[in-house]
Amino acid sequence: MPTADAAVGPRGARQLHVRRVIAETDDAASFALEMPDDESFRYRPGQYLTVQVPSSQTGSVARCYSLASSPHEDAELIVTVKRTDSGYASNWLCDNVSAGDTLTVLPPSGRFTPASFDNDLLLFAGGSGITPVYSIARSALSQGKATITLFYANRHERSVIFARAIDELARAHPERLEVVHWLESVQGIPDRGAVRELARRRPGRQAFICGPGPFMSGVAAALEESGMSHKNIHREVFTSLSGNPFEESTEPEPTVDEPGTEGGVLTEVDLDGQTHVVDWPRGKTLVDVLLAKDIDVPYMCKDGECGSCQATIEQGSATMLRNDILDEEDIADGYLLTCQAVPQGDDPIRIVF
Repeated sequence: MPTADAAVGPRGARQLHVRRVIAETDDAASFALEMPDDESFRYRPGQYLTVQVPSSQTGSVARCYSLASSPHEDAELIVTVKRTDSGYASNWLCDNVSAGDTLTVLPPSGRFTPASFDNDLLLFAGGSGITPVYSIARSALSQGKATITLFYANRHERSVIFARAIDELARAHPERLEVVHWLESVQGIPDRGAVRELARRRPGRQAFICGPGPFMSGVAAALEESGMSHKNIHREVFTSLSGNPFEESTEPEPTVDEPGTEGGVLTEVDLDGQTHVVDWPRGKTLVDVLLAKDIDVPYMCKDGECGSCQATIEQGSATMLRNDILDEEDIADGYLLTCQAVPQGDDPIRIVF
């Protein structure tokens, strides 16, 4: 059996032992995985793991699950999975995985994470959307100075994931953590007016939203109606992957020209504190260009579905071949999926990750 430190597939995939399975609610469970001795598995609060799930039809499928654990508080990687009626992967995991089993996962990914734990936060979670939000809250309370309001919506009291742990966290930090529970069985669908009022009374905060699509859209709209800048509103946007990043790619390695050669656009890329200058050929995505230059660019699916490659264009122009997750306001603010982005025009481009 491969060890957790041994690569078992493309993209740095590892087989990790399941140490514990915790029943959170009637339809949700947490899986505590061993932490490999591998820098690629160091993660930030709000990131997710991509998990390989066996399938009799396709061999396997890949699904993304947010990490509920805090890198500052836990020695394990913990993902929480809620069953859905039509969710093959979520039901398979909850029905078949026990302590002692192994799961094949890719290194943590995602950009749904605060830039600073000292900035006050408004956190919104709907159902299982609590998973990354819980990680962010715990990390901010232990590592920073942020004052936090958590708005947590569920259908009924029995469906509240981490209910006891959140109550204990609020009691331990009464001056810094405020929890607002919203139960559909009691109060109905979350009210945009209530969200607007909550935000107006707590100005100047960064907002992070995770949950079902309609929940995130409604909360984001209410926050903008309250006067919050769109740039201060962050949504977790990955979807179920149609491709399988655990399979070896059959695509030929891309080749690119040197900066300044004919046919491309001179592009400056700021990534992880370094600036790279590349010639971005027309028709090639930026992720492919950077990979061909051996630049470690963040990406996962290369299909425009997960948001891992999201960056901001600060100069020049580019368009996306496909976009399933960014809305019109995101695009207007300069966000783009670099695995789908191709250059437009002739003016130099500047991209910031």
